[in-house]
Amino acid sequence: MSAAEASGPHPAIRCSDVSYRYPSGQPRSGGEDAVRGIDLTVARGARLGVLGPTGGGKTTLMKLLLGLLTPQSGVVEVLGGSPREARRRGRIGYVPQRSKASLAFPLSSRRVIEQGAKHALAPWKRTTPEITERVDRAIELTAVQEFADKPIGALSGGMFQRVLIARAMAPAPDVLLLDEPTVGVDAQGQARFAELMATLHRATGVTVVLVSHDLRAIAAGCDAVAVLSRELHIHEAPGGMTPELLAEVFHHDLAPMSEGEPHACGHEHGAHGGSGP
Repeated sequence: MSAAEASGPHPAIRCSDVSYRYPSGQPRSGGEDAVRGIDLTVARGARLGVLGPTGGGKTTLMKLLLGLLTPQSGVVEVLGGSPREARRRGRIGYVPQRSKASLAFPLSSRRVIEQGAKHALAPWKRTTPEITERVDRAIELTAVQEFADKPIGALSGGMFQRVLIARAMAPAPDVLLLDEPTVGVDAQGQARFAELMATLHRATGVTVVLVSHDLRAIAAGCDAVAVLSRELHIHEAPGGMTPELLAEVFHHDLAPMSEGEPHACGHEHGAHGGSGP
């Protein structure tokens, strides 16, 4: 079921008063909540960008949405159920940060994309015609045809990023989560990434949550931005995100923290949620 076909009373993502603290002894533990009091509602088909400083909780939020972490308080729902179940059913697509280790595997782009389409199959199961059709559709959507049979180690950063997005889209997910998708991609590649995300959204209606330090990536492909530094604040832009708006938002919400002042937010929370719906 594609995101365009998905319907129902539940939003794509709902977080209600979510807090998480890493257990003592773990690398990220520091005696404080990694995220706290997160209230977030992302409507189906929306495109949300998440900005924030290093250590501000972006990775933790992503893991909570994927069901890799369970909050100590509050509730996280994806499509009305648990994130873990949504991921198991292939309803969440995930694009991790680019990994040099991934490029070392002697796999073709098509085989990597096929891994995404076969998420629910045991490794020894044979590829079905339905899976082949999904792979072909993901390759077409992401314009990977020209290098579908090339080894991933021979691809440029922009090409490899397209393969990762195609792999995430192969199960026809309803929600697509992207973690720093333009890291290691040059300016031309970033422009192509923006075009690709617009194409995917038009074709599938997939709900997008994009975590990035790159204001341009968020300006090009998002309708709202969340600024996260342990706590979360949402800013709407019905007329479209611009680098200027994002720079102002980023400075407004994050500059006080670097100066040791309390976090302030003077923007109105919109339909996607925020702290105090």
